[in-house]
Amino acid sequence: MFERDFTLKKYRKLCLAVKEAGYLPLRVRDYLSDSGVNCIILRHDVDRSPQSAFAMAELESELGICSTYYFRTTEGVFLHEVIKEIERLGHEIGYHYEVLDKAKGDREKALELFRNELENLRKFADVKTIAMHGNPLTSWTAEELWETHDFRDFGILGDSSLSIDYTKVLYLGDVGRTWDGRYSVKDLLVKGNSKGFKTTDDVISAIENHEITNACLVVHPNRWNDNIGRWVLEYVGQHVKNIGKTAIIHYRKLTKG
Repeated sequence: MFERDFTLKKYRKLCLAVKEAGYLPLRVRDYLSDSGVNCIILRHDVDRSPQSAFAMAELESELGICSTYYFRTTEGVFLHEVIKEIERLGHEIGYHYEVLDKAKGDREKALELFRNELENLRKFADVKTIAMHGNPLTSWTAEELWETHDFRDFGILGDSSLSIDYTKVLYLGDVGRTWDGRYSVKDLLVKGNSKGFKTTDDVISAIENHEITNACLVVHPNRWNDNIGRWVLEYVGQHVKNIGKTAIIHYRKLTKG
């Protein structure tokens, strides 16, 4: 019988597989404070739909799992009450920054934006880790900002992309509603570590069979819907985006060549 992928029901199966296989689910800050083996870091990038993030956070809480939710500070996403409620459930709140894009590459302006947005988010949550939001239409990356500055000066423990040794941790992301990284424009970590996983069932199988030692699962809550209407809208919308991303990837390969 056909079962839809990228639903909360499927995500629940993924979480149960992590627990039943004996892996330790961790927040990003937990791993950076005390890294170990047989652990699964659970990271969520809240690009849109904070309500979907809250639904996922509640599901995890019911299973006794704590994870990390990175919030953008954009209108419609930066909802104070949702942020506080997710943290109240035991999850970590992190800062999903995109300041180089907002500053059009101006590092000093970007740093000031970073400072102000972080201070604002800290009014509602204890923020210790960060993650850069990747806009496929721009060329700036997190590394560029931190070439001349240090996020530790802001009381930040680490950047989830830069502070974890991904030669020891398998990086798996749901970019483009697949796990193989084919539609990743900026997130190069997933391109090198996907192991060819395509579906969530592929990931679940690898976990159940202990084919993974340590992993970081990067999940975008807005992509996971039980409601058939929202699921179809997300499926169609992502398909259109994937066509555009494929064109961008091919264009950049040609211009580099």
